[in-house]
Amino acid sequence: MDAVKIPQNYGHYVFGILQSGVTCAVASAIAVFKTNDGGFQIVDWLSAWGLSWVMMLPVVFLFAPLLRKAVAKITTSSDA
Repeated sequence: MDAVKIPQNYGHYVFGILQSGVTCAVASAIAVFKTNDGGFQIVDWLSAWGLSWVMMLPVVFLFAPLLRKAVAKITTSSDA
């Protein structure tokens, strides 16, 4: 049985979901490690990661188009 695939025209949404998840996972792991006196509790991390991902996902979707436009204005193609 083949895996269900998402059409490529939704790829930017998939990228945003995955990128925000990975970024929040790393940031929350660092925060949990620092606030637990060098210890690491998986339950604390999962809670922090879940909350930060829910908060960050709309930010990624709202700001990604603006950031793409800003990058396009300050960069040039290598064949120019």
